[in-house]
Amino acid sequence: MESSSPDPAAAARGPLHGIRVLDLSAYIAGPYGCTLLADQGADVLKIEPPGGDNLRQYPSTLPTESRAFLGVNRSKRGMVLDLKNPSDHAVLLRLVRDADVLVHNFRPGVPKRLGIDFDQLSALHPRLIYCAVTGYGESGPMKDKAGYDQVLQTMTGMCALQGKRGGPPEIIYGSVVDYYAAALVAAGVSSALYERERSGLGQFVGVSLLRAALTMQSARLIWADGESLDIGRDMRSGGVTGIHPTAEGYIYISANTPHFWRALCEKTGLQALAADARYDTVRKRAEHAAEILPKLHEALAAHSAMEWERRFGDEVPSAAARRIEDMFEHPQVLAEGIVGTIEHPVVGRYHGVAQSIKFGRTPGPAPFAAPMLGQHTGVVKGELGEG
Repeated sequence: MESSSPDPAAAARGPLHGIRVLDLSAYIAGPYGCTLLADQGADVLKIEPPGGDNLRQYPSTLPTESRAFLGVNRSKRGMVLDLKNPSDHAVLLRLVRDADVLVHNFRPGVPKRLGIDFDQLSALHPRLIYCAVTGYGESGPMKDKAGYDQVLQTMTGMCALQGKRGGPPEIIYGSVVDYYAAALVAAGVSSALYERERSGLGQFVGVSLLRAALTMQSARLIWADGESLDIGRDMRSGGVTGIHPTAEGYIYISANTPHFWRALCEKTGLQALAADARYDTVRKRAEHAAEILPKLHEALAAHSAMEWERRFGDEVPSAAARRIEDMFEHPQVLAEGIVGTIEHPVVGRYHGVAQSIKFGRTPGPAPFAAPMLGQHTGVVKGELGEG
């Protein structure tokens, strides 16, 4: 009788096992998109210029490595190629012939000058998925401008809506546009690979920070015919839903639904507010925030943020404001296996994101450390038969 238990070797391969990715990109959006593919079992080779990815130079309290580079580039092998050098350019073309995917974040005019534009590489390898990550896209008056996360945040209105009403614009720190663009890279490449199974052909995949910044604001970016362009697009419900002070620390509370609003009033001893018809909808509560908030803050002053989180439990969506450092040993993070232990030849053992997506049958390989500059150049050239 055949065993129904899963094959451990097959499970460790991940759903993208056998897919080879050449990552020529730098900074966050392209590289982390390739890391997401590596999480799913793809064999990702990070190809850097002699000076390395600029992210390696970002400020870091680690003495030898950039914390940002380690976090963005896990589970890749690494090699150095100078694409302006004919012999190194030839090595890249040999790698392209056996690759499934190539990702870069050069400005639109650069790939052709380097001899690696889509037309040239697709002629060499028609099944290649070619993903270009740009600041503003491949066409239009801004196509050749350098694009950066916070520049695009500011340009696309994110900062204006992030700030307090009537206040100055505010940056959202954490490279949210870059990371969302990375998710689009992984999704776009995966879809192109799936379509290739039908057509047998590769294709161009374009992801830009501009496209990412606007896509992640799809709920705001609606303008109906006949309505004024200058209308309210701030989706914050205002007043009750937000971050509030407590006796110690701050807590975020979401009480938009009637059920959660009633539960919040019950837990804080403000039952009279729940019974008041002036506050029985989200809009009404936003309009009367000046009346509600002093009472809510007085009630919240009775306990710490952590205690309120415990008291609210499952009845009121809430979270005490924590530091990211608290996530390394948070029981929910540990239960989900999001953070794991990784060994690095210089840094030693460190803890970081281990798996970005959970797959039941093919969870994929264990993560490994981001490569040191040129760490696998000799190995990869040896695989190509070069000395």
